[in-house]
Amino acid sequence: MVGEKKRRVGFVGCPPAEVLGAHRSAELIDLDNMIEGTQPHGESLLPRTTCRIIRRVLDNALSLDLDEIIVDEGYGKCDAARGLAELLGDLLDVPVIRTQNDSREGVGTPISDSDLPLLRKIELILDGLVNPQETELTPEPKPRAAMWGVPAADFSIYELFPDGTQVLGWTRCVENRTPADWELEMYVPEGVPTVFFAQTFCPKNVVAQHLAEKHRGLHVDVDSVLSQPVRAKIEAFLRFRRAWD
Repeated sequence: MVGEKKRRVGFVGCPPAEVLGAHRSAELIDLDNMIEGTQPHGESLLPRTTCRIIRRVLDNALSLDLDEIIVDEGYGKCDAARGLAELLGDLLDVPVIRTQNDSREGVGTPISDSDLPLLRKIELILDGLVNPQETELTPEPKPRAAMWGVPAADFSIYELFPDGTQVLGWTRCVENRTPADWELEMYVPEGVPTVFFAQTFCPKNVVAQHLAEKHRGLHVDVDSVLSQPVRAKIEAFLRFRRAWD
């Protein structure tokens, strides 16, 4: 019908390809991302020890006029997402579809391994969930640095790294469309100066700190906005490890 309003479908995490594919005719909205104009609801509805991304998902879901929400609550996301799906189901009068993306059929990681600036890599990986597109990429055979972890709430952290910085951890798994692939998530190349990142209060900090010690890397956690001390710590680490030479 001409002029018919598009359905608005929000999603959390990296749902299975067939689930997102079935909703391509709708306006797909990644609720993990920052969306201007949303109102804060998490302070009264979530524990103080909830990570910033889960808080953001809740704020987005309650502020936007959505017709449906898809939540990847499987092994590839986190227990908090599973709990949030329960909360959203009780708070909203729209379907909350629970999915589990356990796929091991990867599509590859050409963005993570390219020579692009790190910020651009993250944008392409996350945008690709909504709008898959072909992008001409040049591999970076000798990355000067790497960043392991989940997408940050404050993208300014990515501007601290040299071009070609390799994307590792769960973000790499998202590009590969295998968010529950623990072996891929734990992959860390030898000899590459690596920052191991997770949001404050995220359980991934347990393994992030362990991997940082194992690989002579730097472990940092950030709650929302990147602080000056954390910024200085990352800059010092990268210069000390000669990532900027």
